This record gives sequence, structure tokens and C-alpha cells, in this order.
Amino acid sequence: MRLTTGVLPLAASAFALQHDGAQIPLEPSTAIPSWPLTLDTIPLLGFGTWNLKGDNVSEAVSWAIQTGYRHIDCAAAYGNEKEVGKGIADGLLKTGLKREDLWITSKLWNDHHGTTAPQSAIDTTLRNLGLTYLDLYHMHWPVSQSLLHKNTIEYLPTWSSMVLLLSHAKTRHIGVSNFSPPQLRDLLAHSPHKPYAHQMELHPYLQQTDWLAFHEEHGIKVTAYSPLAGSNPTYGDYPEGLEPLLNSTVLRSIAAKRGCTPAQVALAWGMGRGTSVIPKSQHPERIEEDFGSLECELEAGDVERISELGVAHHRFNNPSEDWKVELYEGLEGV
Repeated sequence: MRLTTGVLPLAASAFALQHDGAQIPLEPSTAIPSWPLTLDTIPLLGFGTWNLKGDNVSEAVSWAIQTGYRHIDCAAAYGNEKEVGKGIADGLLKTGLKREDLWITSKLWNDHHGTTAPQSAIDTTLRNLGLTYLDLYHMHWPVSQSLLHKNTIEYLPTWSSMVLLLSHAKTRHIGVSNFSPPQLRDLLAHSPHKPYAHQMELHPYLQQTDWLAFHEEHGIKVTAYSPLAGSNPTYGDYPEGLEPLLNSTVLRSIAAKRGCTPAQVALAWGMGRGTSVIPKSQHPERIEEDFGSLECELEAGDVERISELGVAHHRFNNPSEDWKVELYEGLEGV
């Protein structure tokens, strides 16, 4: 099973001499983009920016682009879009690429739900990223947060407002994230505009195969966040009895046979299911390692062994209790 993103990987070393020390252009152009652009579908391998913080956020994003990533996943809630935007600009400058050579996703946060707030939210995101448009704009959660931080399930009026962003050329596509089956079915029943993509937690310990099949049936693409499972320290310790995914006996065994690393095996498995994956790191060597997953080839027997890990049904991200709303109804790991 050979995996590609549909865009040619580019070696970072090929770009090193193209940087002439010029200032990074941060001001967005006022030109409205012409559709369609170069990338007509979301690349399977992306670079995530959740929890990127500190002094080298921009450098990490720039290095990802120089390494060959063409899909950058952002969100207003991550609190780092200005730094990510500087990294995008620097990556474009150093590679000689154009804006339309990248696929850039961001997300609407809960405090900007409603019939008018998404417009101001995406304007702020575009300004912070130094862009004139996004390729994909997700509703981050089916949850609206009031000024008093009270959370309620709400998505239909907000979705209608997001549809209008398409006609204003603010984004090429709109999508959802963290929806349950009843919520997504309700959205499909009440809107003629279905989501382009759905971003959700997916990894060998939370495989959600039936849920993926629903999306394929309805022509909705899927992006897997946390594709390396609970490797992010935000999630805390693994539950007792569950091996950390990157130390998994199964993944380590497959990695040794295929000449890959466990992380590359997990990412290749995710892309092999047809989902885009968005690992993140601030370490150049790990950024490059994750990009190497494009060359990690798995066999049918490997996939079967990884499928057996799905019995864990373990979900690392579930803020239902903290937010006092019911999320992920009918899904694994609840």
C-alpha cells in the first residue's frame, strides 16, 4: 500500500539557498482569489498547530513547509495564529511557493457562533494568518459559548452563516468538527450545503470504522486529529493497561519489518483509510520523521494487526463534563 498526498514531496534542502534575507511579507493581498486553485482536494498529510507555543512556532511551521507539507491545520482557539501566519509567510518565501500551493484550514471557536459572528471571526483569523482566504473553515464544536461562558448545543444557525462565507470568498470550503451522528444527520437534513470535511479524533485506539463509512457514503472527507493517540501531554497519562501508542508492541513490530518508525506506521495507517492526518511537532527531526510516513508502505497483514488495537475504544478528548453538554452521542469511547 503506497500512500501519497497528491502533491509532490519537496526536499527542504532544495530551498535553503532561495532565502535572500528579505523581510517576511505579513500584510495580506487585497486581491480576491480565483477558483479553482492548484490544490483541489485536501492533502492526506497535514501539519497540525495545536499546542504549538514558545519561541519557535513560526520556525516550526516554516520548516514543515520547507520539508514538503502542503496542508497546515490551524484554529483560533489555539491562540497562535499570528505566529503560524509568520511561519506560513516565511515558508512560502524560502520555498518560492505561492499561497495557492498550500491548503490552509482554520476553525470557528464556540464564542463566535450565531448568525453574524462567524464573519468577524474569519476576518480576524485571516488577518492573524496574513491571508485573504482559507481552503477550509470548520465549526470547531457543535457548541455555542455565551459571554458568561455557558455552553449549549447549537449549530444550525451558525452553519447557515458559515455558508455565506463561501459567497464572500473568505473560504473555499466549510466543514465541521467533533459532531455526533445525530448532530451530523440533523445538519444534513436541514441544509442543502453539506460539510466538505469532518475533523475528529481518530487513531488505532479509536478507529470508528462505522462512522467513517457513513462519511464515505455521504461524500464527506474526514481529517483525523490526534492521529498518534495520546502522545500530546495535554491529555495526561494513558489509562492503566493501555500501551502508549508509539511504544505499542504491535506498531513497533510492524515498524521494524517495514523500515519505518512507529509514528510513521500510525500515520500511514490513517492515510491508508482515506483520512487526512495532522501530526504536529516543534522539533525539526520529528517534523521530518512524520513527513516520511508518505514512504511507509504497509501490507494487508499489518493493517489487520492494527485493526485489532481498536478494541480499546479509547477517546482522549472529551470536554463534555467540563462544558456540561452531551458530546459524541452514539460514538466509541464515550
